[in-house]
Amino acid sequence: MVMSLIQKRRSIRKFKTNPVEPEKVDTLVEAALRAPSSRRLQPWEFVVVTDKDILERLSRAKPYGSAFLGNAPLGIVVYADPTTADTWVEDTSIAATYIQLAAESLGLGSCWIQIRNRMHDETLTAEDYIVEILQIPKGRKVEAIIAVGYPDEEKPPHKKEDLPFEKLHLNSFGERH
Repeated sequence: MVMSLIQKRRSIRKFKTNPVEPEKVDTLVEAALRAPSSRRLQPWEFVVVTDKDILERLSRAKPYGSAFLGNAPLGIVVYADPTTADTWVEDTSIAATYIQLAAESLGLGSCWIQIRNRMHDETLTAEDYIVEILQIPKGRKVEAIIAVGYPDEEKPPHKKEDLPFEKLHLNSFGERH
């Protein structure tokens, strides 16, 4: 069942206007909170955003690749306390992936918006821009925002024969599987 979700999941950037039901939001949050983390330190934290004005402001976090959030009914900001674990990047990434797979299982579309190491403009990072909007405590590190909603576009699954099998090695580099 997980494999079928992985096979059909695509990045969705166009969403219908109807909101995501509270019970589905609860399921997404539960999935995030169940994500594995190194040594179970769980450095991740989340802000669930349903307010259209806030989503619109967050959609301007960076010049490219975030505008579609303004049309999503839901955004989940994934961030961490880096003092909790040196694996915060990996742990937040896993949690974000759990959110996306849970969304797919609920008939929702989603798309990852990279925030870490991105700029809002020439002087302000996308991370600092978001921290200010959401009043996230200083010192926390924002990894991504997951835009979520009912898809208003259809994308076929990637074909298995189009997967980059040349990146797969067996036992050592250069040995093909």
